[in-house]
Amino acid sequence: MLKVDHISVMNIENAIRGARNPLNSWARMDSHYDEDGSYVLGENDITLAHKLAVAGSDHRKFLRQILVSMDITAPLYWWKEFDTYKVGTVANSTSTMHKIQAKTFERADFSCDRLTPDALEVLDGVIGYLEKERLLFLETKDRAHWHNMIQLLPSSYNQLRTVTLNYEVLINIYYARRTHKLAEWHTLCKAIEQLPYAEELILVKGTVEE
Repeated sequence: MLKVDHISVMNIENAIRGARNPLNSWARMDSHYDEDGSYVLGENDITLAHKLAVAGSDHRKFLRQILVSMDITAPLYWWKEFDTYKVGTVANSTSTMHKIQAKTFERADFSCDRLTPDALEVLDGVIGYLEKERLLFLETKDRAHWHNMIQLLPSSYNQLRTVTLNYEVLINIYYARRTHKLAEWHTLCKAIEQLPYAEELILVKGTVEE
């Protein structure tokens, strides 16, 4: 299970202006803000942006200046893989260290949509034990119960992180993970496909350079 919320795309105007710096072609900019405050790329700007995007990473440096912020809720086993993308990303997460005892453990806290019935039975047993240890920790403040929770917490436990990255990183993620065996990557790739100008600026491999 993976969920993406609160998506914001920022700095398109500045990125496009910067893309025109090498040839001093700012006079050809034809983008504008619409009545909703969104920056709409004009024909000249989108043509240039797409041309640079498909020309390869050396030519599309402006994509690193188009920033995306999103909330992602995903299991710990998926976050382990996401953490491969260290360059060009920043993330703030909810804390299992400080807040694991703050709420009741329940099945909805875990990505278990693909578990077989017998595996779900095992997970329910673990959830029951974690809840027992949580209540004992709240009652006694004995760190042994807290350690039991931390060290037995399944990797299917869902964690929320607010992530900031850029369009160049999203190109790398999309083409490296869109056919991955983890379904969570497919969900994120579908969200990437819906970003502004994704078709022209992100879904670009195989058009020229490849």
